[in-house]
Amino acid sequence: MVTTLPMLFETLCEYFNRLEKISGKIEMINILADLFSKSDVKEIDKIAYLLIGKLWPDYLGEPEIGMAEKLALRAISTASGISVKKLNEFLKELGDIGRVAEKAIQQKRAQPLFVKPLTVTEVYQKLVKIAKASGPGSQDLKLRILTGMLVAAKPIEARYLIRIVEGKLRLGVGEMTILDGLAEAFLGSRSKRPMIEEAYNRAPDLGFIAKITAEKGEEGLMHIKVEPGRPIRPMLAERLQDLGEILKKAGGVAAAEWKYDGERAQIHRKEDKIWIFSRRLENITYQYPDVVEFMKKSIKAKEYIVEGEIVAIDPETREMKPFQELMHRKRKYDIHKIIEQYPVRVHLFDLMYLNGEEYLDRPYAIRRKKLEEIVEVNDNVQLTNKIIVENIEELEKWFYEAIENGCEGLIVKSIQNDAIYRAGARGWLWIKYKRDYKSEMMDTVDLVVIGGFRGRGRRAGTYGALLVASYNHEKDIFESVTKVGSGFTDAQLAELPNLLKDFERERKPGRVNSEMEPDVWFEPRLVMEVIGAELTLSPVHTAGRDIIKDKLGKEAGIAIRFPRFIRWRNDKSPEDATTSLELVEMYFAQLKKVE
Repeated sequence: MVTTLPMLFETLCEYFNRLEKISGKIEMINILADLFSKSDVKEIDKIAYLLIGKLWPDYLGEPEIGMAEKLALRAISTASGISVKKLNEFLKELGDIGRVAEKAIQQKRAQPLFVKPLTVTEVYQKLVKIAKASGPGSQDLKLRILTGMLVAAKPIEARYLIRIVEGKLRLGVGEMTILDGLAEAFLGSRSKRPMIEEAYNRAPDLGFIAKITAEKGEEGLMHIKVEPGRPIRPMLAERLQDLGEILKKAGGVAAAEWKYDGERAQIHRKEDKIWIFSRRLENITYQYPDVVEFMKKSIKAKEYIVEGEIVAIDPETREMKPFQELMHRKRKYDIHKIIEQYPVRVHLFDLMYLNGEEYLDRPYAIRRKKLEEIVEVNDNVQLTNKIIVENIEELEKWFYEAIENGCEGLIVKSIQNDAIYRAGARGWLWIKYKRDYKSEMMDTVDLVVIGGFRGRGRRAGTYGALLVASYNHEKDIFESVTKVGSGFTDAQLAELPNLLKDFERERKPGRVNSEMEPDVWFEPRLVMEVIGAELTLSPVHTAGRDIIKDKLGKEAGIAIRFPRFIRWRNDKSPEDATTSLELVEMYFAQLKKVE
């Protein structure tokens, strides 16, 4: 039963402290369930956001807190009476500004006679004011608000308050683990997480889902509807390299669509408002004002949610250009100049919602037909090139045509009656087939950085190699795969310490399963694309170990021989990385190819 009493911020910080100290997943879920069960239903959404160091979901496009270290030190100095110079000495000693704040508040010279305890709601509201402060005088306002909270804060509160404003909470709690905690607290068992996850896939807002689960339980979750302006977690594809196997998995007859080398985008419209969301569900509308105008002319419906690929094109020939060209669109200034230099075209491939009707649970054929009906194709907005294939020869010919036209390969989609849009899920309804990389390893993979090994010789002062992991969706953990030390340019190597600094952890993060011990642990946040010579079994790495043991009876995980860094995948969240199950399937497909 949810309490109706506001929670003290100190109480929440004590839970943060417990979560920070543990590495066991089950214990983490139990702590979260205990926290949620003691939370006021009016502020459980705020607690859910704060657990991941945020104030709102990314798709709202609201500013992050992101206070500069210098300003945070000034606030700590004013609240504690300790000079900034002395605080910098603490920082060199402790290496964590949160611990600096805690120590400073412990040692502050003047203790107020009476200070009203901070509550979670009060802290949240003040953090919102800090995040939204802008323009002349905003720095002073941020400083005053943070200083006021620190004056009232206890040492443990100061530690987490400063980490939150600096964007360095470092609890190691993932979204799926939070859903586990909600299931345990309000649905009676973590085994019911899939029900919450399905609702979260349709409405990926942790605070909203936490509140619905606490207030209305299973009934409330089942009635969550898709709505324009709030993104849907994208459906993901499996991968195979055997065309015969692909057709077999798809049911013998399938739709084959070109896989474009662009930015996957979910485009929403409600009346005159259009939003564009990335595959990570971030609001990227500001990057594509031209696409907003394209969509107004191409689809006349008042409300819709469609999905497609935004592709960079040559301004003169209109031919497709590589994904990297779209990086210029991330600039927030002079966007209209950038539009002229780096034009784009939209290739739509799915429909999820139209004028009050959800299409997620309708078969692919119906979704595609309706999409074709509502899209007015022109030079700027087109449908993905698609054919229906029944044999390997057709599929292979279509694949080479896609490659010739600058695509990455194909997405083969089931056209059976059960081929619904499975939001947030990866399955055999969609299968990727990409070009061969002239390597024994059949395809690149996307892996998450979990650790670093300090460099020597020419690499002294940076990292010589990074420990990377795949994602185990069932367990919501990251399992080690390999060490990556080649493929980086000198400039990329030099940048690694700065790039990874904010993700450093004193101990192994709770969601990391690795028997290999790096010099430095990292919170699993950054995703990189990797290619290698081949996939192999390893007694050291943990990726897919349970599956390998079940299939082969061996205590081994999947590893990559001679891995090489290709590029950073900033468009992917850690949970979008290649799964351990995918790696196992790639390994067995590789064995089959050799035979």
